[in-house]
This record gives sequence, structure tokens and C-alpha cells, in this order.
Amino acid sequence: MQIFPAIDLSGGQVVRLYQGDYDKMTVYGADPCAVAREFTAAGAGYLHVVDLDGAKEGTLANFDTIAAIAKQGGLYMEVGGGIRTEERIRRYLDLGVGRCILGTIAVKDFEFTARMARTYGDRIAVGVDARDGYVAVSGWLETSREKSVDFCRRLRDAGVQTVIYTDISRDGAEQGTNLAVYRELAGVEGLNITASGGVSSLEELKALRDMGIPAAILGKALYTGRLDLKEVIKEVG
Repeated sequence: MQIFPAIDLSGGQVVRLYQGDYDKMTVYGADPCAVAREFTAAGAGYLHVVDLDGAKEGTLANFDTIAAIAKQGGLYMEVGGGIRTEERIRRYLDLGVGRCILGTIAVKDFEFTARMARTYGDRIAVGVDARDGYVAVSGWLETSREKSVDFCRRLRDAGVQTVIYTDISRDGAEQGTNLAVYRELAGVEGLNITASGGVSSLEELKALRDMGIPAAILGKALYTGRLDLKEVIKEVG
């Protein structure tokens, strides 16, 4: 199983939100590059980075910070937040980023997303963030009318290979992830699912692995010490 420790960025700092609420933000570090080095030292081979300011504002607000992390090397990076044009995709890929995550634009311009998936293949993923079973966009500030699992199937049919699925109600809460929805998503043939949001125990990670989920993102549980990255990689990585 691929384990992606997460670095969420706001104002160049490492932060975590509680259930996607920008007013409930905790700063965990002023040096994202140092945090990435700690993950590498623990044995990580993957890194999930989100520009929270970019997701909210539709900009590349933390581009320079992400460029600095990428320059260090040693990690397969996937990056999301504010990536809404092909030019932005190219800018990140030119840094050496392995995969760009489309979020809001995937809902608001589905044809663009399908075109990018055809053009860049597995270097494009889509982040599907769900609130009460419906897709949320714009840094989780808006909820669409599309059911999240149906949207995942539509993405698969359009050629998207990887979906990063987050249940917002579980994100940052350390109360467990939504195993039921991942069990349903594991049955969507031809789509790789990354579990994200609330993963807080080895038992959950083993359950996700055993149901066929190939990757998981770890966030707050790492920063609070509930999960030890080295142990997680040893047990399920």
C-alpha cells in the first residue's frame, strides 16, 4: 500500500484544518521542507501536498514553497490546490512533481478534466471531496448537487485513473475514516482510489488495504503522534 504523508500549506506554513474549516486551522510547522525531510527519514517514498490558499483562491499561492520541497527530491510528490489550467499543470510537472490533482475544476469544467486525463495519463488525479455524499468544491466552501460516488464513476469513464476521495466530515477529526464508502469505491473497476480523511489507526489502514484500496493519505494523525509513520510503512507500506 502506498502511504502518502500530507503537507497542507497556508501562508507558507504546514497546517491542518478541521473538517475543511479555514477558521479552524492549526499550524504544525513553519518549515515545510524540514517536515518533508522528516517524512523521508521515516522511510516515506510518497508525499501529498495541498496548497490550501490556492484551493480557496484559485491561485498558486504556495508555488514557491512547493518548488522548494520538490527541489529536495527523494519523494514522489502529488500536488493539489488551485490547479485549474493546463499551464499550471505544466508548471508543476516541470518542477518534477509526479502527479497533479484537479479538484474544483473537475466539477466545474469536466471536459477540461477529461482532456487533461487523456493528455497526461496517470500524471493527473482528481480529488473528490465529499460532504454528506455530495461533491464539495472551492476549498470545500461550496457543495455541488452531484453524488460523490457517481462522480467517481463518471471520472473513470472519462479516462481518469486515480481519485483521491476525502470524506470532509472525517478530515482532521481523528475519529476514523469512512470505511463503508471506500468499500463501495473499491468495487469501481478500473479506478485507483486513494483514501483520505480521518485515517487514524493501523487497523483502518489494514482494512483499507485488504478491501483493495491501493493508497492512503495520512495527515493530522501523524502530526499529533497518534500514528508513527515509520511503523505504518513497516506494517502496511
